[in-house]
Amino acid sequence: MMITIMLQAGRAVPQSAWDLVWGGTLPTTIVLLVLAAFSIASWVLIFWKWRQFSGIRQEGDRFLDAIERSHRMEDAYRAILTLPDSPYGRVFRQGVNFFSELRPGGLREGSSAEEGLTLTQLEVLRLVMDKEEAQERDDLAIGLTWLAIIGSVSPLLGLMGTVIGVMNAFLGIVVTGSTNISAVAPGVAEALITTVAGLAVAIPAVIAYNFYVARLNLVMGEIEGFSSEFIGTLAREGRV
Repeated sequence: MMITIMLQAGRAVPQSAWDLVWGGTLPTTIVLLVLAAFSIASWVLIFWKWRQFSGIRQEGDRFLDAIERSHRMEDAYRAILTLPDSPYGRVFRQGVNFFSELRPGGLREGSSAEEGLTLTQLEVLRLVMDKEEAQERDDLAIGLTWLAIIGSVSPLLGLMGTVIGVMNAFLGIVVTGSTNISAVAPGVAEALITTVAGLAVAIPAVIAYNFYVARLNLVMGEIEGFSSEFIGTLAREGRV
């Protein structure tokens, strides 16, 4: 600590914020490097999730369009098989496959109502689809936890760097015995740069996290609504 204070007292007075970044003390430099790594990681996650949710939105539109153009469950199943893999299609196929296991041939046109599911089997079908929905939610939520961590930890890390820098500045006053503002200001300014960096990293991460959580809830709401409609279609066609 004493060596840091002596080096700080003898170095050139910074002229800009970049001088504070490149010529900071060791604690400041470590904090800024960690924040820089957090920033890179958060922007990689932001662009990755943007691409992922944009693709899912397009897949969902194609899926819903195929469902709307199908008049019966077996027509919808054949149409879905031609579409790219998506969370919507996986939930649908899971429901259809499980129904077919419970009632082989139950999706054939003209199957009688007696071939439908019992209440217990219908509840199990609902649980199977719920499990698939939960798996899809977990898959889509990958990366969001890290955005939340970066958004919450970065300001605290920046604040820690500021506290350490202010401590160094005041210890420098004690060592030099000078209370001149021109001698104290560079140390305080260097201390505050970590807070600014922490906020600069946290703000985009928090905005992206809340945005993607909203997109995730929207997608899962559509999938859950479709699952209910799937069972309703089976009931309407006399298969349950």
